Amino acid sequence: KIKGNMDIELTVDAMRLVEHLDHVVLFTGDGDFRALVAALQMRGRRITVVSTLQTQPPMVADELRRQADQFVDLAHLEQEISRDPTTRQVREPGGRNAAVSARLS
Repeated sequence: KIKGNMDIELTVDAMRLVEHLDHVVLFTGDGDFRALVAALQMRGRRITVVSTLQTQPPMVADELRRQADQFVDLAHLEQEISRDPTTRQVREPGGRNAAVSARLS
């Protein structure tokens, strides 16, 4: 049950760090996080949920979307976060590990 464990770990981390947070952005549509959103709001934190309503069925639970202070639909971010499928980034010879090895030498 990796998904269930991640939900718990995220919730525990958020509550442990709440004193250091002003605004929390959750990239999820999972309604199980509604209770976390409510708990953080009770501590005076603003919550933004990022997911999408553009799929069938929508990928965000209605109760989570309504609980959040702000909802951002991924469809509105598409131009800013998507890659151009016609271009491909070329890696340097040796790749990332070569650069790390060079710094450690």
